[in-house]
Amino acid sequence: MPPARDSVTDSFDTGAPVISLRGAALSYGARVLWRNLDLDVWPGEFLAVLGPNGSGKTSFVRALLGQRQLTEGTLTVLGRPPRRGNRRIAYVPQQATLPEQAMLRARDLVRFGIDGHGFGPRLRTGAARRRVDETLAAVGAAEYADVPVGLLSGGERQRVRIGQALATDPGILLCDEPLLSLDPHHQRAVTELVDARRHSHGTAVVFVTHEINPVLGLVDRVLYLARGSHRIGTPDEVLTSAALSRLYGTQVDVIRVRGRITVLGAPDEAAETTHHAEPPHGVRP
Repeated sequence: MPPARDSVTDSFDTGAPVISLRGAALSYGARVLWRNLDLDVWPGEFLAVLGPNGSGKTSFVRALLGQRQLTEGTLTVLGRPPRRGNRRIAYVPQQATLPEQAMLRARDLVRFGIDGHGFGPRLRTGAARRRVDETLAAVGAAEYADVPVGLLSGGERQRVRIGQALATDPGILLCDEPLLSLDPHHQRAVTELVDARRHSHGTAVVFVTHEINPVLGLVDRVLYLARGSHRIGTPDEVLTSAALSRLYGTQVDVIRVRGRITVLGAPDEAAETTHHAEPPHGVRP
């Protein structure tokens, strides 16, 4: 059953999950990222995906996007097997450095969200321009609509990226480490944009992050990946010393101070990934 939600989100149909995994596993050669994953994500739900480097967080997102096939089990997204190019699934990628001389403007990036990423001339209709302007205004980026993206700050660029994603009116919003390199002010702005969307439109949010504290008050459930296994539940159920110690197979201490969570003693799997073959096409688990 879906987790409890407020009255705004409850107005949406929660009769069927938008993401469903049963017995799911994903491996790269001999390395098992995660296995035996049973998970339903519901309309309007905010799911945080946590875990150390190499635990398979980004690969989980790629599976939802239809870019990686499961090793075992089944996965449906919006009631069907995942496929590339599904416009009902929006994706906010990790931040990428852009050269200052890049001439692509903020409004051009959002327009790609409406038109797609195909090359060739596009019909510049008044309706499309109005939709771009409305989207930029909704994410607080109207004032730099005509500024080259390479000149924007990290926080400004992430606002535009979210605008690009929301321009498709998605049912699912996938965010892969969208808070990297952002200061606390811009972290708060980005998370508030994402949270507002799921409350206003019932959009399910899958939010990959290394740092739970910026989204702790927003999250319905946590999927914590580590050591080829996982834990699923509310933050209070998963982010405990007992739960994470069982997951890692070693003592892990979870400390809560003034509403913030610190995890101490969790092994970092980044070094372990170097002992296995790199995934195809340079994909990082």
